[in-house]
Amino acid sequence: MKTSSSNQTIWKRTAVLGSVCVLSASLVAFTAAKDAPAGKAEPLHIQVSDAPLSTAARGFPSFSPIVKAVAPSVVKISVSSEAKTSQTEMPGGMDLRRFFGPGFQMPEEFQQQQGHSRQHGQQQRHAPKEQGVGSGIIVTKDGYILTNNHVVENASTIKVSLTDGREFNGKVIGRDPKTDVAVVKVEAKDLPAMAFADSDKIEVGDMVLAVGHPFGIGQTVTTGIISAKGRATMGLDYEDFIQTDAAINPGNSGGALVDVEGRLIGMNTAILSRSGGNQGVGFAVPTNLARWVMESLVNTGRVERGFLGVNIQDLTPQLAQQFKLDAAKGALVSGVSPDSPADKAGVKSGDVITDFNGKPVTDSRHLKLQVGSTTPGAAVPMNVLRDGKTMTLSVTVKELPGDKVADATPAADKANDALHGVGVSDLDKATREQLKVPSQIKGAVVSSVEEDSVAYDAGLRQGDVILEINRQPVKDAEQATALCEKPESKVSLVKVWSHGGSRFIVIDESKAG
Repeated sequence: MKTSSSNQTIWKRTAVLGSVCVLSASLVAFTAAKDAPAGKAEPLHIQVSDAPLSTAARGFPSFSPIVKAVAPSVVKISVSSEAKTSQTEMPGGMDLRRFFGPGFQMPEEFQQQQGHSRQHGQQQRHAPKEQGVGSGIIVTKDGYILTNNHVVENASTIKVSLTDGREFNGKVIGRDPKTDVAVVKVEAKDLPAMAFADSDKIEVGDMVLAVGHPFGIGQTVTTGIISAKGRATMGLDYEDFIQTDAAINPGNSGGALVDVEGRLIGMNTAILSRSGGNQGVGFAVPTNLARWVMESLVNTGRVERGFLGVNIQDLTPQLAQQFKLDAAKGALVSGVSPDSPADKAGVKSGDVITDFNGKPVTDSRHLKLQVGSTTPGAAVPMNVLRDGKTMTLSVTVKELPGDKVADATPAADKANDALHGVGVSDLDKATREQLKVPSQIKGAVVSSVEEDSVAYDAGLRQGDVILEINRQPVKDAEQATALCEKPESKVSLVKVWSHGGSRFIVIDESKAG
């Protein structure tokens, strides 16, 4: 309803302005006729040019050739999904909008069902499937598509629509919530793939175009400049956003941010807004980060991140003075984990890491990004400042422990799986410490339980650790998920640990609904 009202208002204002213009023209014509001498009026001499618009008219270029080249590579992604939160609260009344538009719409049949239930005093227990629209970027000719994690998260069905009218069913190859990157695959050949640019080489002030499907109205192109680089705004584990003032709105999520040569430099992800709409502060995942995540998801089914084993913090001018530094640049090591790669390389508390693998380290966040994108097992050089002197160390990076395996598109019969409505994750070190889980306990921690699920009714709660499923031991989230697929029975015996003890619970999916 709000969208319709806004549209009506816009059209009304346009109509009023049009009337004013027509009225003004009438007055001018009347005055000219009154002042003109009697007799035949002079003929109008109007110059008309049928030549196409120059691509560089008076220094203001037309982006038409670029749009024609990149538009076929940007697709619409329509999903059927469970209801989800559409915004993140920010300080000062600001909203950080990641949710893809035009906003989920409740199916008509469910609205009718809800009305019937209210009339008869009944209560619906299960949330309906809802619809949403986002964008995606074709990156290979054989059908790999880059999009945001929040576009396809929890999606049960995915439909990919091309600008030439073709539609395909999409499958999620993998998702990475830590960077909000996901990869979708469609079965097709010779698709119009977009070329990547080196996002490290972009500069603030460069002109860019944003291409996507805002509000589901159809593919739309907006233009602006790069406003800033290296932004961290959404609270993700790994952030290095490009900021732009090109108009980005709900539905643009997963769309392309391209340079004036038509090369992909970023994937549009979020906006910072007081109104919920575009206010000139948009964010895109740079292609170098998105490409690394995408290649890892496609090649291994997960994101393999490097691990150094240090506690780090940003430098302040006061800390820089204490550690005899000329500038507050680098990452200050406040602790080193025993037997970690950093410990074996000789890193000590109080060191300031200034370069990692040949790239300067500006702060702790950039060091985390650089280490995370390093292939586990690689030996890389690292420069540190210790007591005012520069030292070069060699560190062999390990894989980040407890990193979650990427999720894939749920199967069509996902609702028939055991433990339906239950989310699990790996029991990593941080989670173990938070939940006070003893070191000898192995399993998968319950990250979420839908309140209208049979598992919730049986007593399964967030924070419980699943030890066994049908008397089969569980060592991690991936194994727990595998044991729930294609169950032999609707009834599952689950052993869980919580609050210092273990217990068995029976989850009977035949009672669902």
